[in-house]
Amino acid sequence: MQISEMNQNATSTRTSRTQEPIVQATGLTKRYGSAEVVKDVSFEVRRGDVFGFLGPNGSGKSTTIGMLLGLVQPTAGTISLFGGTPEQRADGLARIGAIIESPAFYPYLSGRDNLKALAYLRPGVTAERIDEVLEIVGLRDAATKRYGNYSLGMKQRLGIGWTLLHDPELLVLDEPTNGLDPAGMQEIRHLILRLAEQGKTIFISSHLLNEIEQVCDSVAIIQRGRIIAAGSVADLVGREQRLIVRTPHPDDAANVLRQIEGIERVEQRATEIIITAPTVRPSLINALLVGAGVEVDEQRQSQNTLEQAFLELTGNSQLQPDLQPQPDVVPS
Repeated sequence: MQISEMNQNATSTRTSRTQEPIVQATGLTKRYGSAEVVKDVSFEVRRGDVFGFLGPNGSGKSTTIGMLLGLVQPTAGTISLFGGTPEQRADGLARIGAIIESPAFYPYLSGRDNLKALAYLRPGVTAERIDEVLEIVGLRDAATKRYGNYSLGMKQRLGIGWTLLHDPELLVLDEPTNGLDPAGMQEIRHLILRLAEQGKTIFISSHLLNEIEQVCDSVAIIQRGRIIAAGSVADLVGREQRLIVRTPHPDDAANVLRQIEGIERVEQRATEIIITAPTVRPSLINALLVGAGVEVDEQRQSQNTLEQAFLELTGNSQLQPDLQPQPDVVPS
């Protein structure tokens, strides 16, 4: 099963997803002196969605999140929360739980006692709610264990637990899997999907394309402070299909395929030809090649990925060079 299919299966049973936008960012711009780190950014987050805010390190993600949470004042543009006006922003912020960077807890206290200490900042949080949150984040059995002895994945889950104490409608998670090993990443992925099934709307900022693809319904891609693409994950990865043809005569095959109307790109790699088109009919391709006297050893379809879509949108042949940090300043 392809990743996009797993994502669709994970979200198809959620009844909490609606068309109601609970975050509307319009024309957000932020300048620090002559440096414009966010430029006319607009996006919507709809109720019940897992929304991915994707971009390289230094692309403007943290500054945008700062504006979303009221930590950074926009130079221009507006943010509406839960349909409210700018004057109602404080009411909207009270309905959000956010974790920015690594959470700070007392290493000598247990997970439960850390949440108890922090609950004083959230009026109305009961002991029952703390136990409920520990169950939600999968730390019930480790509730009495010292935080200092938690794994990185457990620490991150406790941080998410802190954001859940007041039962927010929207969660904002900034790089929730950053620094985790594969097991820790899987724990966070499963937790995000469980929270979505329970009706939470989740905003995830990340530079990890594979992680975003596995949990998010929709995504906005930001590069150098600008939104370059937005839409559902299925739409972004399904823009085109690929068919890989293996043949002992790749030059002849490539020449035939380049003459076929509707094929956008033909790439040759040793004995393989990679065909890119909006729709690909393997039987037709096979018939055309055989009819032209080109022997075909194998055909297989290749599922597009979010990483491939990202590279095509940004015009990069490799992802890593574009991950070099650029100015993305959030005042402390």
